[in-house]
Amino acid sequence: MAKDDVPSGTAALVKGLTLLDVVADAKTPLRFADLLRLSGLPKPTFARILRTLIAFDLVRQDDRRGTYSLGQRFLELSHRVWDSFDLEAVTIPELQRLSHELGETVALCRLDGDKVQYLEERSGDGLGVRVDTGRRVPVHCSAAGKVLLAFQEPALARAMIDRLSLERYTDSTITNTDALRADLTLTRARGYSVSYEEHLTGVNSVAVAVTGKDGFPIGALVVLGPAQRLNATHIHPVGRELIAAGRRITGSTGSVAISSHPRPRTFSGRVFPDLACILPWGAQLGEAPVWNPQDQRLYWSDILHPAVYRFDPASGRNETCETGKLISALMPTTERRLMVASQDGIEWLDFATQKMTAFAQPEEGVNENRLNDAKVGPSGEIWVGSMRLDASRPSGALYSVTPEGRIRCRESGITVSNGMGWSPDSSTYYFVDTIPGAIYAYDVDPRDGALHNRRVFAHIPDAGGRPDGLTVDAEGGVWCAIWDGWCVNRYLPDGTLDLVIDLPVPRPTSVCFGGQDLKTLFITTARTRLPASSLSEAPLSGGVFSCTPGMAGLPVTLFSGSKVGAP
Repeated sequence: MAKDDVPSGTAALVKGLTLLDVVADAKTPLRFADLLRLSGLPKPTFARILRTLIAFDLVRQDDRRGTYSLGQRFLELSHRVWDSFDLEAVTIPELQRLSHELGETVALCRLDGDKVQYLEERSGDGLGVRVDTGRRVPVHCSAAGKVLLAFQEPALARAMIDRLSLERYTDSTITNTDALRADLTLTRARGYSVSYEEHLTGVNSVAVAVTGKDGFPIGALVVLGPAQRLNATHIHPVGRELIAAGRRITGSTGSVAISSHPRPRTFSGRVFPDLACILPWGAQLGEAPVWNPQDQRLYWSDILHPAVYRFDPASGRNETCETGKLISALMPTTERRLMVASQDGIEWLDFATQKMTAFAQPEEGVNENRLNDAKVGPSGEIWVGSMRLDASRPSGALYSVTPEGRIRCRESGITVSNGMGWSPDSSTYYFVDTIPGAIYAYDVDPRDGALHNRRVFAHIPDAGGRPDGLTVDAEGGVWCAIWDGWCVNRYLPDGTLDLVIDLPVPRPTSVCFGGQDLKTLFITTARTRLPASSLSEAPLSGGVFSCTPGMAGLPVTLFSGSKVGAP
């Protein structure tokens, strides 16, 4: 509303609402002096309005830290918007259907202050977990609580986290805010939350948010079951079923970045006799393959089951490094360690000790985004792209980071930043934005790496899948994994589609060349959000594949920023 449209006699109200906007928009809770400066109000007026907002619990004062954030009253008001929507009545048919099909207890929950309350439940076969309606459980150690917190309006979520008491219930309970934030980031990327015996020993659960018209949760669907039955193998397929159920309840379509409907399998007619699944791992979101010439191993990650893996094709051994946080890209370094893109920025990773150390944060304070693909460019800089966690808007960007840690934004307005690579002579940079289905090409300035003359190098129509990870071979061919396309495409330097590698799985995610001669093409894949029908047709989804297409890849550039941020 323009200032001229504000009714007369409401000046104090306008000032109060303006101050609330300042509090809500702050990335972190602000101190008195910062709030005063940003409000633009005279100090006496500012102090009077602030005291009133605190009295009505619209703003919360943290006496210990001397900061201000949104109060609990805002959370209560946000839920009253949907009071006229009979969530329980609409949800009951889904509870009945899910409990019958899954054989487990299914419940509807909502936030009640800083707790989660069970509103309705339906039991499965009578041998599952019992839930009492009306019962209230903690937010931080229940799947329902974590999913409601993860998809909450960011300012409200931060305010809730700040005042949570992270009480321990079992040995698996999250008891520090950093670990909780990491779990919530993973939940937003995955679309559902999981709890492995965090609240009750022997009970696992998985939950999704039921969102209103504003995209924020008005409730949560949760499935609870005995840990030996609702285990790590079964809990993720249940999460996929809950996502579909949550959308049916309110008609919400959700994010388009990770759909549940891959296109039907088709074949190009080109068969590679040696194509094989060399590691049937069943990763949720296998990604970031990179060949490390120093130890002749393939490194890769599972973004949604946070871990980095080291695979030896000769022996078939796949070693695991549990990271506890989302890892989306891996880069070998001259120090025989890895540089990784994580949910906290660019970090060093010692695979043997699992120790991670911060190096650079291109998007510090941008809580709604995460880093995605990254590679070391020909000049030794790290290039890394970002994306919004739910891929709902083009808030991503592309950055370069020097070995000294200097950050430069190279591109913006990206929805899902993805695969990247350089031509053999380093004069052309290739970059994928997955949602518009585009592989872009840029001219590279040899002096400072600046990008110019962006054009569409190749476009994948919606019916053909979405472009994902990318690599370039020694002949200048551009290889791209086609998500939901059942294939990997190779393009000639002029953008012409040269060949297609058909795969027995719908969701290839990324590619790289490796082996001693760099002639083996490794392909990572995913199984996340695939319906049961797709998984029955493609049981190797989430495995690592390889073949020898007849071309050799380019050697990776090792990162050499060893003196900055080293452990």
